[in-house]
Amino acid sequence: MCLDYRRTGAVAFTALLLAMPVAQAAREARVVLTIDSVTQVTDVARYRLGQHLAKQGCQADIRFNRDPDKAALVFSLSGEGNPGAAALIANNRDGDWARPVWITRKTAGVRSISELKDRDLATVAGEDPFASKLPLAALGAAGIYPPQEKIYEAGNYSSALSLLLHNNTHAAVSEAGFAGQFLTSRDLEILWLGSPVKTVGWYRGKGWSEQAQNCEEALSRLSRTDDKQAFSVFPEWVHGFARTDNQ
Repeated sequence: MCLDYRRTGAVAFTALLLAMPVAQAAREARVVLTIDSVTQVTDVARYRLGQHLAKQGCQADIRFNRDPDKAALVFSLSGEGNPGAAALIANNRDGDWARPVWITRKTAGVRSISELKDRDLATVAGEDPFASKLPLAALGAAGIYPPQEKIYEAGNYSSALSLLLHNNTHAAVSEAGFAGQFLTSRDLEILWLGSPVKTVGWYRGKGWSEQAQNCEEALSRLSRTDDKQAFSVFPEWVHGFARTDNQ
């Protein structure tokens, strides 16, 4: 009996040793995706995003920091510093390329961005170009450079809109598709509409391989309506991702 027990134990231990390289290989075979997130990432959001991708045939290792040597696909808020071509560009809830906007209340007495001088303004924190960079650049082109005490920096686009709706500010930054759903119901209007932006999206990294094409296809079929919580790692205006002419 003792001999049989030892033999059985040895066989089980040998099987475990053999299985370890296989499990390690399986982990290494997962496609590495990195995301420049605009939120405090939660394990739940990471898990749910991974599950949605897995259902589409993309076995991904999702990371929220740059890993330039291993990343196959990088979600970036800017095309700058990315080694490869853009594979997918973020689009808005209307299915269009995103466009920055300044919005205001129809009752605010503001008819153009040239009238925003010395007015209280709501922007959004973070590196997202729609959050402040592009809208403030539009003000600068009109000769308006608001002092810091006139800018209320919100955590997201919904909060910036809330500041506007509660009369804390005269105008707020937003994205055309995101803002569009509130214009009629909240008595808002667009003061300034910027050009389409095609730099926010997924770029091919140094770790890209043919296997990553499954993930590109999976991402192109993913939309915010599938799971808002999974999409919380992306800017609030991002509704989905569309193929570019580069691929």
